[in-house]
Amino acid sequence: MSNLEQKLEAVEKRFVEVTAELGKPEVVADHAQIQSLAKLRAELEPVVSQYRDLKSTKSQLQETREMLAEADEDELKALAQEEVSRLEQELAQLTEELRFNLLPKDPNDERNVLLEIRAGTGGEEAALFAQEMFRMYSQYAEQQRWKVQVISVNETGIGGIKEVVALIEGKGAYSRLKYESGVHRVQRVPATEASGRIHTSAVTVAVLPEAEDVEIDINPSDVRTDTYCSSGPGGQSVNTTYSAVRLTHKPTGLVVTCQDEKSQIKNKAKAMRVLRSRLYDLARKEQQDQIASERKGQIGSGDRSEKIRTYNFREARVTDHRIHFTLHQLASILNGNLDTMIDALVTHYQTEKLREAEATV
Repeated sequence: MSNLEQKLEAVEKRFVEVTAELGKPEVVADHAQIQSLAKLRAELEPVVSQYRDLKSTKSQLQETREMLAEADEDELKALAQEEVSRLEQELAQLTEELRFNLLPKDPNDERNVLLEIRAGTGGEEAALFAQEMFRMYSQYAEQQRWKVQVISVNETGIGGIKEVVALIEGKGAYSRLKYESGVHRVQRVPATEASGRIHTSAVTVAVLPEAEDVEIDINPSDVRTDTYCSSGPGGQSVNTTYSAVRLTHKPTGLVVTCQDEKSQIKNKAKAMRVLRSRLYDLARKEQQDQIASERKGQIGSGDRSEKIRTYNFREARVTDHRIHFTLHQLASILNGNLDTMIDALVTHYQTEKLREAEATV
């Protein structure tokens, strides 16, 4: 039995055990235990289902090969050979999928996302592209049926964005967006450029997994809360009520502001969610720094100092430099159709993880 099959046998055995435990009266009476076991069963079930398909396919393949060896007629041999080829292809595909599915899951994959977009070099042109980037991610979120909540936004006078912080809520949001962190470059002729010269501007994107309340314990005495009048669009309450909130975390110096809501209480609650997620991200990075191999993987998957992607308007081209992947579908991507790019990134980094995992066996 191969190493892969041994792992799959162990997964199937655990699945059977968990299923049996879920039927025990003492487990049914314990809400926390049944919730935990049900979650584990749901995680194991897709792999077990594929493994059972693989075993069935192997059995069919063996029977068909025996039929082929015993066949006398040319027509029957041809049919059997065709079926053998189909089953071999199906078996190879199932085996490859299971190898990927057995990789350790990122514990943050199912979390909500804190999305931060900031204009970098390029002045007003960078701010305009930051606005387009936020629109792109918002439209992608809408396609995925995720909810987008703006926490804070700093707009420019001509429709650009200096900085926007938003919470994206939805199943698997982090798993799809985690590779977007980094520096995104835009190459185009700005509307304000009379000579038609192409400018290069930059926007930074940070994607953080949202922290749960129980994971990050914030001491109230470590946080200074300041309130001030909101600025920008917002009706009569702007510049008249102290609804905007600024939180300063004294130990780390992190500062979070929120003025999206007219209610000071709601703004503070949103700001605390952002602060908690940033502190969780800091703790996560400190842990990764202690493990050299993990740190190396994180740098390759979107360190914010990297120029990870270029959007070239003249060529209608988008290139991700980490995986050397190019699409000539700029307009479609800016309209939120990111799946092709994200799928390529996911496949690349899964393959890297698989290579590393098999190298250690």
